Amino acid sequence: MIDQQIDIPTRDGKVATFISHPERGGPFPVILFYMDAPGIREELRDMARRLATSGYYVMLPNMYYREGVMELGPLSADPESPERKRMSALMATLTIPMVMEDTKGLLAYAKSQKAANTSLVGSVGYCMSGRYAINAATHFPDVKAAASIYGVRLVTEEPDSPHLAQSKTGAELYFGCAEIDSYAPMEMVDKLKRAMEGKNAEVEIYPAVHHGFAFPKRPVYDRDAAERHWERLLALYRRNLSP
Repeated sequence: MIDQQIDIPTRDGKVATFISHPERGGPFPVILFYMDAPGIREELRDMARRLATSGYYVMLPNMYYREGVMELGPLSADPESPERKRMSALMATLTIPMVMEDTKGLLAYAKSQKAANTSLVGSVGYCMSGRYAINAATHFPDVKAAASIYGVRLVTEEPDSPHLAQSKTGAELYFGCAEIDSYAPMEMVDKLKRAMEGKNAEVEIYPAVHHGFAFPKRPVYDRDAAERHWERLLALYRRNLSP
């Protein structure tokens, strides 16, 4: 495997991006891996590596680069702690148009790389980034498959709400939702399911698990559910990103 961190030019500066891909073979389909709110950390790099070992060119950008922040470090469980408030403030600096502009820079860089096949692109986003992964499919025709894992704000009144995505893309969409999730309550998930009925999409509820279940370092980590999410992701990409 080849791992590297590259500063990729964007309209607003340079986004530090962790890239992982197999050493031999290729070019490999590109996977855009959008981080969750706690930011870049070794846990996410390991997940990117796991995707890469299946034959993908995985790009994990630091979405907080405009604020000069990379790793947030340990977070208190107290929602009123300074660390949590800082994380919430950083989340609030991001918008879908900003992230799509960054994605344009990521794909432009990947297009210049012999190891990357930018005609076949997948995306995945966790937590705050589920909506960014889905919007990548509506903004970039080469994104053939997009996944949101316990994503938030999937049903809004905005025109770029993820629940409206299937009318704007031919990509296959997958939504993995935790049954116990105060950030993405079942009421929202039910609306999402109704919106995706009859479309090239799946909304799957992972029973009896909490928001964050796929992250090995979280107290709410659930091995069975996490492995199921890997199975779903890899099958999604195999169906849609095979040369």
